[in-house]
Amino acid sequence: MTLLIDFLCRFGGGLALALCLTSTTLVPGGFFRVNLLVVLGLATFAGLLAWTVGLSSVGWLMAITAVTAWVGSILMYAERRRGGLICCGLAAACGGLAAVIVGNPAASASVPRLLSGCLIGLTVNAMLLGHWYLNAPGMRVDALRRSIDQTLVVWALLLVVTLVGVGWQFTTAGAAGTGWLDRSGAAVAAAAGGGTAGLDQTGLALLWLRWLAGLVGLPVLLVMSRKTLDIPNTQSATGILYVACLAVILGELTAQLLAVPSASGVVALLQP
Repeated sequence: MTLLIDFLCRFGGGLALALCLTSTTLVPGGFFRVNLLVVLGLATFAGLLAWTVGLSSVGWLMAITAVTAWVGSILMYAERRRGGLICCGLAAACGGLAAVIVGNPAASASVPRLLSGCLIGLTVNAMLLGHWYLNAPGMRVDALRRSIDQTLVVWALLLVVTLVGVGWQFTTAGAAGTGWLDRSGAAVAAAAGGGTAGLDQTGLALLWLRWLAGLVGLPVLLVMSRKTLDIPNTQSATGILYVACLAVILGELTAQLLAVPSASGVVALLQP
């Protein structure tokens, strides 16, 4: 249950941040209004789950996020863009703080978690923005290009943080006198998910899925979508972004599963 709450907090906060980074001059207000209602739904679900498991601080933060998103949607409907963006920023801050509280509050764990939420939110925001061209066919393609570029920047930051984590874990594992191959595998697993325990076959499958989908496959899909806009063909680009959303969600969810303290814990989570 905590993993689901963590994911919803990341998702809601990241999507709200993505709306803050979306141009209000290029994109109609209806896009912001609809997606703020999506943030409202995510925050409400996360808040209710948090209250059921006793995470009252997270529940209150997500309640504030939900109310702020609702007010922001009303402001966007009234074409009060500046007030709506302020609400987006407040919702993003509350969602990010909730994601930090749910997991390990240490900076070494909080930074990847926040970047993960931003990556999920920006990828989904880019997909929804591409879909919005059906409602506003006259909207400039520059808005979608900018959204994809922002997503690639956050992906690059997350990759750098992950690689730094691999190097740090490799150095730490070296003190134990283990073999080079074992040290490399342990470092990659620990940096990808935050766990330090050995992985069984299920854990190794999750590790491959995390790297191939979330850290390697995602940028390929984003670049493909970016190149498709040069035709330009927003519908095809949006179709690729749908696949990118699946890749980033799979990648970040498997990273959360890998952060479970032991491989047996991962297996227990996957069992019905």
